[in-house]
Amino acid sequence: MATSNSLTASTGLRRLIAAAGMTNLADGIALLVWAWMASLLTRDPVLVAVLPVAIRLPWFLFSLPAGLVTDRMDRLRLMRLMDMVRMAAFAGAGLSTWLVLPLAPATETGTAEPVLFTTLVICALLVGTAEVFRDTAAQTILPTLVSSRGLERANARLYAAELTGNALLSPAFGAILIGAFVWLPFGANAVLFLAALIVLSGLRGDFAPPVRTRRNWRAELCEGLTFLRDAPFLQVLAVVTATWNLCHQMVVIGLILHVQENLGLDATIYGLILGAGAVGGVAGGFVAERAIARIGAGTAAQWSTLASAICFASIGLAPNGWALAIVLVLFEFQSVFWNVVSISYRQRVIPNALLGRVNGIYRLLSWGMMPIGLLLSGVTVRLAEIVADRDLALLAPFALAGLLTAVLTAGIWKALIEGFGNERSP
Repeated sequence: MATSNSLTASTGLRRLIAAAGMTNLADGIALLVWAWMASLLTRDPVLVAVLPVAIRLPWFLFSLPAGLVTDRMDRLRLMRLMDMVRMAAFAGAGLSTWLVLPLAPATETGTAEPVLFTTLVICALLVGTAEVFRDTAAQTILPTLVSSRGLERANARLYAAELTGNALLSPAFGAILIGAFVWLPFGANAVLFLAALIVLSGLRGDFAPPVRTRRNWRAELCEGLTFLRDAPFLQVLAVVTATWNLCHQMVVIGLILHVQENLGLDATIYGLILGAGAVGGVAGGFVAERAIARIGAGTAAQWSTLASAICFASIGLAPNGWALAIVLVLFEFQSVFWNVVSISYRQRVIPNALLGRVNGIYRLLSWGMMPIGLLLSGVTVRLAEIVADRDLALLAPFALAGLLTAVLTAGIWKALIEGFGNERSP
């Protein structure tokens, strides 16, 4: 296990988790603000999805290059460089927004501020691209800080920290910031990435991949593809994660308009609802390790996928903000289990020298579905409006997400037990 002479592995892990909490707080604020800013400029459901799509599209475009780069350079250095890019992009988005205030009223078609909208799309693309490289590198660092036996605990704690920042604190914090000044969330994110850089500056150690004499990117990519081709269960996990991410992004963008138009809630209440949901995820992060050790990874994965289908469908049935918050608490609680078992499995079975490339390919298949899900949400609403009133059409993404996840769960139910072997955590 590679670690610094001056820092114990546990200290290094704490720094990694602290930086992840800060960057995920910024990511969570951005996730709320990109979509909410779009809704301030246009009421077109497809255009509202454009800014969130710009964040997720790089996962489709750059997952493979990110894997290659991660297996070629010092992973910690790559994380720091990408956090610098995101800091600069958020500062640019904040300045651009401030310069055009006050905003013109949102339009039913097109955008109220075309120049600002275009600038925000460019900034979102930069942030999303940096996130691809940064997160791919970060996921390869964790196995160098903990033993194989400690992966479930480390991933659970890391996921809890990410959720605390990304979903518990950021929605309310972001809503308060955007309610005060629409440019302020972008400025706050720039400060958060600066803080994360300071924390990571104290992390010392050898985080470079094993040295290889061959430096042909085609051959290196083929090595990763061959490994994944010969690992059918990793392919199953990629399909599950891809479908889940597609459905989740459908729900994320659908929720913005549903909360505003059907439930009549403002940005602050929306942020509090998302924050309440994150409580479930944080709780799941603290019990996942023990629960998985007791029931087995296969069973935990099975019930997580089934619970996802139920929660997706239930979001549209919640009659008010309180009920919606309860559904999101349950949804976030169960999602932790899937992330812990699937990520720990990948980190355990993929060799360190291939970890960046295989993770890059895996994320191309899984995270690459996110922009499709965002666009599909808007398209689904538009198509539903042909045969239903607007209020019912806004519920269509939740119903479709529940149906797709239910079909997936039925198809892979036995494969999860066979793949994980339902062994208790080592």
